[in-house]
Amino acid sequence: MGMKIRVLIVEDEGLIRWSLRQKFEERGYVVTEAEDGKAALEALEDNVFDLIMLDYKLPDTTGLDVLEHVRAGDMDTVVIMMTAYSTIESAVRAIKLGAFDYITKPFQMEQMLFTVDKALETTKLRREVRELRRHLEDKYGTDEIIGQHPSMHKLLEMIRQIAQTGVSTVFLRGETGTGKDLVARVLHRSSERAAQPFVNITCTALSETLLESELFGHERGAFTDAKTQKKGLLEMADGGTVFLDEIGDMPAALQAKLLRFLEERRFRRVGGTKEISVDVRVIAATNRDIEKSIEQGSFRRDLLYRLNVVTIYLPPLRARGDDIKLLTQHFVQRFAREFKKTVTDVSDAAYEMLYGYSWPGNVRELRNVIERAVLLCRGETLDADDIVLGRSESTPWEWNIEHITLPPNGFNFDKLRRLERHLLCQALERTGNNQSKAAKLLNLSRDRLRYRLQKHGLL
Repeated sequence: MGMKIRVLIVEDEGLIRWSLRQKFEERGYVVTEAEDGKAALEALEDNVFDLIMLDYKLPDTTGLDVLEHVRAGDMDTVVIMMTAYSTIESAVRAIKLGAFDYITKPFQMEQMLFTVDKALETTKLRREVRELRRHLEDKYGTDEIIGQHPSMHKLLEMIRQIAQTGVSTVFLRGETGTGKDLVARVLHRSSERAAQPFVNITCTALSETLLESELFGHERGAFTDAKTQKKGLLEMADGGTVFLDEIGDMPAALQAKLLRFLEERRFRRVGGTKEISVDVRVIAATNRDIEKSIEQGSFRRDLLYRLNVVTIYLPPLRARGDDIKLLTQHFVQRFAREFKKTVTDVSDAAYEMLYGYSWPGNVRELRNVIERAVLLCRGETLDADDIVLGRSESTPWEWNIEHITLPPNGFNFDKLRRLERHLLCQALERTGNNQSKAAKLLNLSRDRLRYRLQKHGLL
């Protein structure tokens, strides 16, 4: 286990304490003794033990009272009860309270040591599992979602609210590369389902037949290659979360079966007749315009209604303002550490290049661009020369104005005024209130900038 094993012996008979100490110290264990319940509780206040050998009958209390105190502290410590007064009732109660085992005095030392070995292995596994969970929480906790833009604050708040509720269906919508997979994992890790499976399946990766078999499983002989019964991912994820990525590309016939499952939380394996019920949270995601897919007849309207219990829209990177800088700094630090490079800074020219790009691949594309730039950078500062953008280094960020149509109920021009004010504030913030630099950033003359600042009460 790396560190020395710490054992607490709680026993009022001195000879038994001495015998156990001798055996444990021969093995290199660090041993603490307690002759009654009070001394045991004092030892537990000051130390963490891997194993407690606990007598059932103590001068001032019972071992069960001490065991309750141990479990109230939510310790990984395993407890072996020892008693000369064994009854079925006391043994059952000890096990229910969390004792690892229950041995009767006088005991054979070899048998006792065998039980101790099993108990210590349990301690080791518990701590490894806890460490793994902590690692997953660090990797997929909300801290992994990086952003200071108001849209990201709203996203994080929605994740926290959803994770704390029993919402069974969540729909993630956003462009490619906005982080739908990450949000799905964070939702899972932040919920009460975190200890249960997270199953990820991409709906575009398999044919209709294979996808159905993967989701629902199949019975032996259901089709040519079905030589054995197979559990589907929905069944394997019972108690946990299923992430259906790119659900907009799911075949129409399978959409009907998924709809039924979402409504009833029951399904049949392919070729089967038995109804199987599972408790899973379904998180679906798409980068498609689902409403357009419905109009084209490739996606069921009723399935969209069923998915729309809770919908989260992930904003594109180009709409997240200075999150581009924040994410760039994060990726530079990450890849500099990974590649053992000395890159610590990013030049203004590089930032100007990054801000001027449209980012069709969003955060995923930014990550890949910075990874390559850090790998090729020869100095401590990442410069524009180190950056190669996906389509063209001069690809501008711009709206496709030709595709904007007037809404059926008209348009409120006040939204444009608010947008103009928002962009002015961003430009001033980014340039440290330097009006000349802000004007250049907005492609305005200084006089035109001042006119707009006055119009919006920003001067």
